[in-house]
Amino acid sequence: MAEYQNIFTAVQIRGPAYPGVPHDEGQRDRIGKPFFNYWVGKIGDSQIGPIYLGTTGVLSVLCGFIALFIIGFNMGASVGYSPMKFFQQFFWLALEPPNAEYGLHIPPLAKGGWWLITGFFLTTSILLWWVRTYRRAVALGTGTHMAWAFASAIWLYLVIGFIRPLLMGSWSEAPPFGIFPHLDWTSAFSIAYGNLYYNPFHMLSIAFLYGSALLFAMHAGTILSVTRYGGDREIDQIVDRGTAAERAALFWRWTMGFNASMESIHRWAYWFSVLVVITGGIGILLTGTVVDNWYLWGIKHGLVPPYPITGVPVPDPASLPGAL
Repeated sequence: MAEYQNIFTAVQIRGPAYPGVPHDEGQRDRIGKPFFNYWVGKIGDSQIGPIYLGTTGVLSVLCGFIALFIIGFNMGASVGYSPMKFFQQFFWLALEPPNAEYGLHIPPLAKGGWWLITGFFLTTSILLWWVRTYRRAVALGTGTHMAWAFASAIWLYLVIGFIRPLLMGSWSEAPPFGIFPHLDWTSAFSIAYGNLYYNPFHMLSIAFLYGSALLFAMHAGTILSVTRYGGDREIDQIVDRGTAAERAALFWRWTMGFNASMESIHRWAYWFSVLVVITGGIGILLTGTVVDNWYLWGIKHGLVPPYPITGVPVPDPASLPGAL
């Protein structure tokens, strides 16, 4: 029996370069002449290009470049513009937000002003890219699911860096632009508000995160296990008998008692993934604005057992040195 060739075999299925469905009149042309790459074909479709940016795409890339340019130069300034120190300390460098003394006012450039300008351009870039994503889906006649999934991630980004600082009355509540400094901010944020792990929306976010990982692993493992029968051509095989789809369905009925359909598994994965950032954003938004200490909140509502009484009082984490 001849088995269907997949990306793990020596054969790559390759047709002629295809630029895509025809454009509507009045739209910009796609950029680049399509070409093929063998190694890209090992992990997906080997055709690269063309790409469509359009007006919103060009503006988004421009704003994103300006934001990265400002971050890079500020990081460079912090090490005296030494290329060696820049690369040695890159993961520890940051563009910090204004201090609490400035509140929501515009500070001098060297004291947080560059952070505000960077945030403006980076946020503009992300929002323009969302518009591009939505408009491309409409132009192709597809659903806008990808745009709304992207919007859920933007929600968390805006909550952390814009909406919550506005409600708290200070830009200092926002994280810095940097890798390890951002992680340090996360730890300090949790300590300052009584351990974020006791935040019920954080719990939901983590549950959806682990659930997403499990669902994607289950679905990916199932489809990859039947690619030799053409399992990656899901739509073609949904109602066929003796195909990859039926083998996958039988496997799950035999091991779990039921199986997802080719559509429902994607709906589950979609909502589990989207709810990671939606619930996470709600949890961050409530922190400091509605609940000042999640540990004490957990004790009050019977969620967390109190520490055993040892004669030594347990201090409020928000009062410890280093807290925000």
